Amino acid sequence: MTHIMKIKSGSKFEEIASYSRAVVVDNWIFVSNTAGRNPLTGEMPDDIFEQTEQIFINIDRALISAGSCMADVISAKVFIQDPSHVSSVMEFFGGKFKDIDPVVTVTCPPLGSTIYKVEIEVTAYRGASKLDAERIHIS
Repeated sequence: MTHIMKIKSGSKFEEIASYSRAVVVDNWIFVSNTAGRNPLTGEMPDDIFEQTEQIFINIDRALISAGSCMADVISAKVFIQDPSHVSSVMEFFGGKFKDIDPVVTVTCPPLGSTIYKVEIEVTAYRGASKLDAERIHIS
């Protein structure tokens, strides 16, 4: 039987908009597009790297709540408000995902507010980090 779990982070925005930080369906974990706001204090740093670090903290908390971890991430979507920040944010992102190598989409759309400089959404498969991954280089 399929098991579904819905995880809330405590963010007031999840309650206002009626969504979950993460939804777990069996071993699949879908984490909502996540901004750099601390869900416990409501604080949003102005610095893009502080926002990005908080995003990873928020995502990691959701994954841990689902019995998973960042190393189980198989897909990520990165939304960066200002295209001039793409290289530096992706270098920071790359440091977090060294040797994990999820598939990634990066785009620069307007976000929900100008205070949001970056948002990240991930999909994980619980236990993926414990499996042997075949690596194929096609070039």
